[in-house]
Amino acid sequence: MADKKQIIWATGRRKTAVARVRLIPGSGTFTVNERTLENYFPRDTSRMRILEAFNITETAGQYDAVVNVQGGGAAAQADAVRHGLSRALVAASEALRSPLRKAGLLTRDPREVERKKYGRHKARKRPQYSKR
Repeated sequence: MADKKQIIWATGRRKTAVARVRLIPGSGTFTVNERTLENYFPRDTSRMRILEAFNITETAGQYDAVVNVQGGGAAAQADAVRHGLSRALVAASEALRSPLRKAGLLTRDPREVERKKYGRHKARKRPQYSKR
């Protein structure tokens, strides 16, 4: 395995999903929860969003990524992995910060699920109005 100094750790978050990303200089293999990227994220759009950080910085094939992700749904997990990868790439090379910042990949999406209120069906949905 690579030296401890060459391993770059980063954390990405989205909704309740948390992704711990390890970047290791290598050939470009991608492992998510001990499965391949294509196996864990079967949708093309999820894979496209994850690999967007590599495409913008033109670093595809330079790093092996080992990702542990938990919580949330499939889309939130994909965005959490993308956020973690972007942060890891910035930790690897500070010159990559500006293109990733321009693409909006370093900003954590702050939107969370609104809590359910009492007297309501959901967070905002009211009971049906009855005139009589």
